[in-house]
Amino acid sequence: MSRPALEVADIFRDHGATWRRANAGHVSLDQLKVMSAIERCRTVALGGHVARCEDCAHTVIAYNSCRNRHCPKCQGAAAKQWLAERETELLPVGYFHLVFTLPGPIANIAYQNKAVIYDLLFKAAAEATLAIAADPKHLGARIGITAVLHTWGSAMTHHPHVHMIVPGGGLSEDGEHWIACRPTFFLPVRVLSRLFRRLFLQSLAAAHKANRLVFLGDHAALAETLAFTAFLAPLRKAEWVVYAKQPFGGPQAVLAYLSRYTHRVAISNRRLISADEAGVTFKWKDYRIEGPGRYKTMTLPTHEFIRRFLMHVLPKGVHRIRHYGLFANGTHTCPADNPDRHLMRPSLPIDNCSAPCHPRRLSAGSARARVGPPELPARSPQILSCNARPLRLLLHAPSLSQAKRLRRPLRSNLLKHHPAAKSP
Repeated sequence: MSRPALEVADIFRDHGATWRRANAGHVSLDQLKVMSAIERCRTVALGGHVARCEDCAHTVIAYNSCRNRHCPKCQGAAAKQWLAERETELLPVGYFHLVFTLPGPIANIAYQNKAVIYDLLFKAAAEATLAIAADPKHLGARIGITAVLHTWGSAMTHHPHVHMIVPGGGLSEDGEHWIACRPTFFLPVRVLSRLFRRLFLQSLAAAHKANRLVFLGDHAALAETLAFTAFLAPLRKAEWVVYAKQPFGGPQAVLAYLSRYTHRVAISNRRLISADEAGVTFKWKDYRIEGPGRYKTMTLPTHEFIRRFLMHVLPKGVHRIRHYGLFANGTHTCPADNPDRHLMRPSLPIDNCSAPCHPRRLSAGSARARVGPPELPARSPQILSCNARPLRLLLHAPSLSQAKRLRRPLRSNLLKHHPAAKSP
């Protein structure tokens, strides 16, 4: 794939230093780290490795990537790896797409309390969906949820919402059989919206009472209990946006969708058009309009473009992708040991898996499970236990002494037998 003519990194390198000086004291450490990582990504500053053809001596220098989760250039490989791990968990049933959105007033205070309010958004949306699905009046089943947090709109405004991918059914309370929903209907959206609203506002009020929220600038008055109660009063009556999209065509359609949503950042390099004295011009989509007219272009001053991009930097420790219900870590079991495997058969089952560990942490041994020169005999692939850690190699141009050592295969714990794993 060809490199885009303009990248976010180019804008940061040209204008980042000036922007940081102009906003000194108002930029968080996390935001500064993201700027630094994006500016240095795939440059000589991070080092790299050299590939040379033995026949024609053609040489290619590849610089290392920053691997920051907010970098537009580093999400492709991470998304592919994540999707490969998810592929074994897909069920042979239809999937539904739910979206839970915070109203504007909550989104305004969420910017000052990202870790707390984003966590409440996840929990309230998941609890509402699990509760309504478990109700015998609706589905009466234990379901699984994969939730992905997005904090932006197409114009990079602050618009926190959660996308949920949910299989069209779940296990019965006794775990004996699969309960499927109707082909084109999962759960009543209005019921979901009301319960989501109540659960979120209850949790938000509790967080305020526990002094877990911070209010700055125009919202400083909300630190008082009476003012905050009055602030929440109209939100208890407003309609909160929860909607369900059309069901996916099958497991492969789910994978195709997830590949676009899971590791997305505020704006991709492909959407950038130009950057000049007038500002940064990029493509955006106006979801209020139907048809081709929704695709538009927008020009923002450079300082505003940088501000909007950094607005969506997540605090350290906040996970963007979470799993609930049947897909949660505590309830997940290895497919081969699952007593309901005839009901929840993965689309690509893992063979010879005897470890009762989380399938999301299983990986078939390949080049990572054998390290050495190409002439070494191939080893049998292994199923690694969840305690096994992949070997990380720092690739540099080796010195003469290093080249001598590289003639012998490197030793790694991955080549040893793991009690909880078997080789096929």
